[in-house]
Amino acid sequence: MVDLYTEYERAVRQFDAGDPIGAANALAPIVTAEPDNKSVRLLLARAYYHSAQLRRAEEQLRWLIDRDPADHYAHFVLGRTLERLGKPGQALPHLRLAAAMRPLDDYTDALRRVEARTSGGTGGRR
Repeated sequence: MVDLYTEYERAVRQFDAGDPIGAANALAPIVTAEPDNKSVRLLLARAYYHSAQLRRAEEQLRWLIDRDPADHYAHFVLGRTLERLGKPGQALPHLRLAAAMRPLDDYTDALRRVEARTSGGTGGRR
């Protein structure tokens, strides 16, 4: 039997060591075994994001936001994911929410960058 917590710790170490693919591979079976575990899904989303598996990251982040719409960090990472996917119009609402809920520099910087790409958020919606 696999000790899920030990596997999660191993995935965290892999992620922290700069191996997001290894972390994602370790986390996927944990999500299967514990599908409602938000911490595991968030780390999996981050691992997907950092390994440029952006559609997979988007899927995990949307799952998280569906269950907790007030999760500012999930909105931020989803906004960044959509930005990287070339969907700035879809990224804007998530970045705006993140910045409104928690006006951190990273959030507001990303929001300004995407707003500039979409002419202040009025055009360029995809």
